[in-house]
Amino acid sequence: MSLFSHFFSRKRQYDDISVSIQEHLGERIDELMEEGMSRDEAERTARRDFGNVTLLQERSREVWQWQKLESLLVDLKHIRRRLGRAPGFAITVVLTLAIGIGANTAVFSVLNSVLIRPLPYPDPQQLVSLRLHAPGAPGLADFRDELRLSPSMYLTVAAHNRAFQSIGVWLPGTASITGTPQPEQVNTAMITDGVLQTLNVPAAAGQWLSARDQDPRGAKRVMLSYGYWQRRFGGDPSVVGRTISVDSQTREIAGVMPRGFRVVNYDFDLLVPLAFDPVKQQLAGFAYHGVARLRPDVTITQANADITRLLMVWMGSWTNGPGIDPYLYLTWKITPAIQPLKEKVIGSVGNALWVVMATIGVVMLIACTNVANLLLVRADSRQQELAVRAALGAGKWRIARELLLESVTLGLLGGAVGVGVAYAGLRLLTAIGPENLPRLSEISLDGRSLAFTLILSVLSGLLFGSIPVLRYAPSRQAVPLLGAMRTSSVSRERQRGRNLLVVAQVAMALVLLISAVLMIRSFNAMRNVDPGFSDPASLQVMRISIPETLVRDPQTVTRIQNNIQDKLAAIPGVTSAGFAVSVPMSGAEPNWDGIFIEGKNYREEPPLRLFNYVSPGYFHTAGTRIVAGRDFTWTEVHGLRPVGIVSESLARELWGSPSAAIGKRFREFPSMPWHEVVGVVQDVSENGVDQTSPATVYWPSIMRDLYGPGPLDVRRTAYFAMRSNRAGTQAFINEMQQAVWSVNSNLAVASISTMQDIYSQSMARTSFTLVMLAIAGTMALALGVLGIYGVISYAVSQRTREIGIRVALGAKKSELTWMFVRSALVLTGVGTAVGLGAAAALMRLMRTLLFGISSLDPVTFTLVPLALVAAAALASYLPARRTAAVDPVEALRAE
Repeated sequence: MSLFSHFFSRKRQYDDISVSIQEHLGERIDELMEEGMSRDEAERTARRDFGNVTLLQERSREVWQWQKLESLLVDLKHIRRRLGRAPGFAITVVLTLAIGIGANTAVFSVLNSVLIRPLPYPDPQQLVSLRLHAPGAPGLADFRDELRLSPSMYLTVAAHNRAFQSIGVWLPGTASITGTPQPEQVNTAMITDGVLQTLNVPAAAGQWLSARDQDPRGAKRVMLSYGYWQRRFGGDPSVVGRTISVDSQTREIAGVMPRGFRVVNYDFDLLVPLAFDPVKQQLAGFAYHGVARLRPDVTITQANADITRLLMVWMGSWTNGPGIDPYLYLTWKITPAIQPLKEKVIGSVGNALWVVMATIGVVMLIACTNVANLLLVRADSRQQELAVRAALGAGKWRIARELLLESVTLGLLGGAVGVGVAYAGLRLLTAIGPENLPRLSEISLDGRSLAFTLILSVLSGLLFGSIPVLRYAPSRQAVPLLGAMRTSSVSRERQRGRNLLVVAQVAMALVLLISAVLMIRSFNAMRNVDPGFSDPASLQVMRISIPETLVRDPQTVTRIQNNIQDKLAAIPGVTSAGFAVSVPMSGAEPNWDGIFIEGKNYREEPPLRLFNYVSPGYFHTAGTRIVAGRDFTWTEVHGLRPVGIVSESLARELWGSPSAAIGKRFREFPSMPWHEVVGVVQDVSENGVDQTSPATVYWPSIMRDLYGPGPLDVRRTAYFAMRSNRAGTQAFINEMQQAVWSVNSNLAVASISTMQDIYSQSMARTSFTLVMLAIAGTMALALGVLGIYGVISYAVSQRTREIGIRVALGAKKSELTWMFVRSALVLTGVGTAVGLGAAAALMRLMRTLLFGISSLDPVTFTLVPLALVAAAALASYLPARRTAAVDPVEALRAE
């Protein structure tokens, strides 16, 4: 029989041993009685000859036992009985741990899904993001933290690199799907050959786009995302090979990508080939995201060196036009800054997630100290039991093992309940988490999260269980005798451990509270920043694209946009309307370049400025103040007059003041006519209120070609804005769509939202971190106050005899109450001092998360400790007030 079979049938085998021994004794007794002994004498003789029956049974069992496992099971049985006799204690500990472990598991699951889990591509460690730094390009850092690739740079690297297995560039965009009852605008990922080969995820149906799709004159094909395939075509597998009208152009469906596939971190509906024409490319056009797969033996450092080598090849192979020095980009000091693709996907959210994880971890420590205090109180109540066991020979390791086993059991029970708490918390986190949180759809409880829960449960059990073990298990002398319990009050030594735990709780709670309050004050500081538009809740925006395949003539495009603006302004409840190529914080890809001002000689390239293209009436609609001058007029727009508007910061930088800028002239290229400044508008927070407002140039929505004589340059995609108290209502949105279709029924309306939605989304990550810190701070405060309440309450109950004597000797009830409150305030004061030092050090590390407020803000560092002290005073006063009900006679009689 195997050891496992022995183990699971041990009760039957133990019973068999007992039966065999009894049968042997019975036979011996019968033999002795046949020899003439009485039954009593025969039983005594047989047992004396046989030996210690119990000892023999134990030794026989040891042959079949796993002694340590048997002992563990016995201990667990005793623990179950003890916890069953104290259900209030058990439930309190398990729930406290479940909240702490569950919160940590939920946040770890987010951290695991976003930061730790590999990207869902084959061999993700080989994937890199191609990006550049250009420290010599003045002004670029005001609106972008990197320099992206241009088409010509991609073509050069793709043809001549030695570092990559495959390489491609892509660009997010939109397209109109027509030929349906209602036109639809969808999100597109425009990709070159090499993007799908780099990511290397097979199509779910059909085939990838290929090199032949990159021919501008070749077949027009697209691929569908899995979500769009299900939504539009019901998952019909025969969709491959059918056609679809994209921007009024018929395209064949080449295939469908699998569920969950994204182009890096972008969720698309259609994959559209970029189809660059090399003949038409120039050096500029730094708008494209690059992705590549490294060769197996190539490092990122070697790849950077390879790109550096190709920069001179690139500048020597292309130009920005006649008469323009192709090596002008040497002054930009362009250097490659390739990074793992995972870092590109995660972005800056990693720091915030680690802060949240650390914060919830501190809450877990506070929960552990609370449980440790409860276990100390429980150990105090078990002193008689522990004293007897020590007197009977139980060693310190035996007692320590049982105490630790009980605490680990409680930890595992808390972890089991905590999994349910984590599941609920995870649903809450994904609900309140910002939509731009990377990999949000991948967040889940997986095996790694459950392993984390198990490890955390065991470690927390060992942590809070070690404190009573150190207090009561080292030696027999450490366990007081029963008589000592009855004749002495609680000693300072016994109280010191609980006091230290309270000090630790207060210190940790103060750190979290200060962190939460500083984040709240930062959030309020952000909300007080003027973003450059007003009353966002009543500002409705939507995006409309007019593709060249639908309307070719640029002036007709402008007239259509003008007509749409007029139709929207005529909707009941609309006070004004306008449009711009991008609205603040929308994430639209910006245009940018340098500008030259009339009368100034330039020895080097001027700083880069952000460009936007707006209609007359847009600033009034958005609530952007005109600081000096005036707005554009439709006469100027249709007449192609060379005029422009600049932001206030740019006017002050170039001409000293807004008023001085009016009438001045500037241009982008020498071949471009001088444009007169007709207005100056307030600075706008294009990238969020926590970012510096970039110096911006506003152009009319249609102009003569920027590079000289040629076709007109018109902006075909624009955000239309309407000011109305009906913004956001479905009836209003329906009227907006009808107004657009009354001008052209093939135009799709997309990105419908209020500016309040866009504004809130831009602050979503900050508010998410704020909410998590606020929850952690609230939990820490509650646990800290609960710890103080518990310590004072226990002190009152244990010092009943002392209180009775003091009352009998004439002590006033208020003096006794103040004695306990003062004790709590001393503990709180020590914890506050420690916490202030820790908070000051921590806030210096977290200063990058703060906005508009010092990391050592005196208001926060004064009011938060005062509030904590007040809460501690109240928490101690409630149990201390019970001293007034102590009857000295009853107290002394009880002793």
